[in-house]
Amino acid sequence: MKVLWLVNVTMTPAARALGLPAPVGGGWLDGMLGQLRGRVDLTIVSVNAAVGPQARRVETGDVVFWVLPRGQAEDFAALVRAEEPDVVHVWGTEYPGASALLDAAGARRTLFSIQGIMVPYARHLLDGVPPRFCRSSPAQRLVDRIVPGGLLDRKLAYYEAQAKRESALLARAAHVTGRTPWDKAEMARLAPQAAYYHCGEILRPRFYTARWPGPPAAPVIFLSQGNEPRKGLHWLLQALPPVLARYPGLKLRVAGWPPLDKGPLLRPVIRWMFPYQRYLETLAKRLGVAGALVYTGPLDEEGMLREMQAASVFAICSSLENSPNSLGEAMLLGMPCVASAVGGVPGMASHEKEALLYPCEDVQALSAALLRLLDDPDHAAALGAAARERALVTHDPAANRRALETIYHTIAQQQA
Repeated sequence: MKVLWLVNVTMTPAARALGLPAPVGGGWLDGMLGQLRGRVDLTIVSVNAAVGPQARRVETGDVVFWVLPRGQAEDFAALVRAEEPDVVHVWGTEYPGASALLDAAGARRTLFSIQGIMVPYARHLLDGVPPRFCRSSPAQRLVDRIVPGGLLDRKLAYYEAQAKRESALLARAAHVTGRTPWDKAEMARLAPQAAYYHCGEILRPRFYTARWPGPPAAPVIFLSQGNEPRKGLHWLLQALPPVLARYPGLKLRVAGWPPLDKGPLLRPVIRWMFPYQRYLETLAKRLGVAGALVYTGPLDEEGMLREMQAASVFAICSSLENSPNSLGEAMLLGMPCVASAVGGVPGMASHEKEALLYPCEDVQALSAALLRLLDDPDHAAALGAAARERALVTHDPAANRRALETIYHTIAQQQA
């Protein structure tokens, strides 16, 4: 069987062969690729303007990679004619290339993997952020056209544009695959005409073999993303004062960049152009928790593993998620996890069985959940052990590969 993937990152084998930077994300793609090698005839396509003016073809082992400088309909039409795939698999629904490839390949042989769902994500992007930080002025928008900043209304407009594009695409889809009861319900609303198939993700390999060693001597909470409001760092900061009152030496470590600081002359301009970071800085100082907050910078697989293994608790405080890979990786390690009960999260972990779940925006409940795990290491370890057992099933590489192969065969047989 011949399968063509469209992915929104240039995967590591192609990036290395073409001298492009290797992606930080996309570990689930690498995992499934490793399982499918030698089992299907696979061509993987990405769009990356850095490749230069011409499309580039790279063959590594038994996989062909195409990197296109643009993702327009005629580019995909030529590629589909040349490759003649039985199934086209588009990983994600919100980026422009997905619609262009659907035009070229047709709906009957095209499968869409549901990752995030931009329609509800856009509604929840700015939850909990005061309105004064969400509105930009004409002067800020003018500066942003020259030197892009982090204006929240501009980010919301970007999300809403993606949501509009995604809705139009899903209205034409014939086949979608997802991972949680939540995304299945969303597809019943956004793509009622499409067949829905369940298939779990394969996560990064180190998280299957490594283990959480237990809590460190000084307590640490780890949050895997704090630069986007949807990830809820502002709520975690509001939950910290009672936790710090009991554990004054505690650190909150957050993956990502701290608020930019280019010196005293540019500091006011940067704060003005990055309102969410300004809000976090203001909030942390007002609450007296700034000294506990540590940004790690962006993390690759080894960096994320190192941070998780050195933490007492993994926290995910998002206003909406489908199936967050960071939560799956923390569960694979056997970490104690606290998570907001939003979207697909309750489909990944059961409250009081594999994690502590709390109502999103309820900072008192978040504080209480964190304190429960810090106060009772035995209970925390038991939750972590149960989380690992569940995650080994949810993210079982062989089972998820078999599920995807079955989906491919089902779609291909419908073309016969």
